[in-house]
Amino acid sequence: MEISIVFLLGLLLAFVGVIPPGLLNMTAAKISLKEGHVRGFVYSIGVCVVVGVQTYLATIFAKYLNQHPDVIDILKRVALVLFILISIYFFLLAKRNSSPQKVDTFKSKKSRFFQGILMSALNVFPIPYQAYIVTTLMSYNWLSLDRLAIGSYVAGAISGTFVALYIYILFFDKIKNSKFTAPKRMNYTIGIITALISLSTLINIINAS
Repeated sequence: MEISIVFLLGLLLAFVGVIPPGLLNMTAAKISLKEGHVRGFVYSIGVCVVVGVQTYLATIFAKYLNQHPDVIDILKRVALVLFILISIYFFLLAKRNSSPQKVDTFKSKKSRFFQGILMSALNVFPIPYQAYIVTTLMSYNWLSLDRLAIGSYVAGAISGTFVALYIYILFFDKIKNSKFTAPKRMNYTIGIITALISLSTLINIINAS
């Protein structure tokens, strides 16, 4: 298949995976609102770096992961613990921010980049998601495992992730004067989203047992 089509497949499928409200995109919007677009973009670049690595690993180990559901199950259990802890953190942060606080203007771009890397690394769901997608694409002969095809697919996944994060940054900038974008509500929203992800993961683990 043509490399451009492989790139577009990677972009579209990654976009679909990131566009629903989640920890990464809501955090990108929050950082952009508090510290400006540049810091939001730097955070998003950090996220995309890890997404690229995760997608590459998922592509390389796609057949193995799909033939060993026990490994995916372990990843889900690790993710469950991480998202529960993250939910607790954001609920506590929202409670602490019940009174107006000064915005910390000394956060560096570098710290936001590494925050993006860290938060994206905690989100292990792209690995089984991409492994399933890659295996499906291979079954239809839409993707091969040569270097050029893998590179194009990974580049597409990185681009799709960045586009989704960019849309969140722009959308929340448009509604930045609404009550919803207040720091307290943003933290509660992220906490609720990660709690719902935790619940969904727990149900998935129970059903798979």
